[in-house]
Amino acid sequence: MLSESSSFLKGVMLGSIFCALITMLGHIRIGHGNRMHHHEHHHLQAPNKEDILKISEDERMELGKSFRVYCIIPVKPKDVSLWAAVKETWTKHCDKAEFFSSENVKVFESINMETNDMWLMMRKAYKYAFDKYRDQYNWFFLARATTFAIIENLKYFLLKKDPSQPFYLGHTIKSGDLEYVSMEGGIVLSVESMKRLNSLLSIPEKCPEQEGMIWKISEDKQLAVCLKYAGVFAENAEDAEGKDVFNTKSVGLFIKEAMTNHPNQVVEGCCSDMAVTFNGLTPNQMHVMMYGVYRLRAFGHIFNDALVFLPPNGSDND
Repeated sequence: MLSESSSFLKGVMLGSIFCALITMLGHIRIGHGNRMHHHEHHHLQAPNKEDILKISEDERMELGKSFRVYCIIPVKPKDVSLWAAVKETWTKHCDKAEFFSSENVKVFESINMETNDMWLMMRKAYKYAFDKYRDQYNWFFLARATTFAIIENLKYFLLKKDPSQPFYLGHTIKSGDLEYVSMEGGIVLSVESMKRLNSLLSIPEKCPEQEGMIWKISEDKQLAVCLKYAGVFAENAEDAEGKDVFNTKSVGLFIKEAMTNHPNQVVEGCCSDMAVTFNGLTPNQMHVMMYGVYRLRAFGHIFNDALVFLPPNGSDND
């Protein structure tokens, strides 16, 4: 009798594991057979300064005003110190930034998503942003509360990208057949990608909520699965030298790695001059980054950038 019970329990466990694996593999390959064309992984680069200088000054000013970025920051009450640091630092440079919380928090203004599940929070935040702001902003940037972003570098990178095309940008990672943009480095969607994504959110066969499943895939992978159904594919963002501009680590960690791997070229071996994001920062490191990026200046040096991105009206940014 004990032997039969033991065999039964083993069978149940093996069956559960098998079902979980099939479910996971099925989701990772969703949309693969529905591709309209063969898509090779792209490495998108920032525009050359020389190309920008060919444009007249008036056109450059108009370009600078035309790029409007809406920032989405999912947060949870336990991250209140990070929340405060992000609010006081780089989000001031977004044309508009809003925080989406897992529950109602009195300390900071936020939009209550009424769920602790990060994928459900992302889905609701994307739907809210698109429904309310699709006619006001052409780029939508989602980042964790541990991320520091230089929005002006993001706008410069996007300069020659048409938001009416389906862009899905950041730091890409390959997982089996699936290429996705890591949430650790921040995720950028054009308004066209937002439109396509939102058309699928109500179709569980193509963009499932996944709540209650035995085996769950991460929220950034799930986003890629949904976007594949819409014909939108992950693109890796790089500078002219091929260095990533969306970074999943902090500057300090990159420097430590460069000192070990490239001791004679620490700066060159570290990071891109046009970096858009760094991740894994503490609240104090956020403020240090703000000082280094926006406040510290060498006296007597004049910076003649090819393009100027003016701060949002009424902003108290640095």
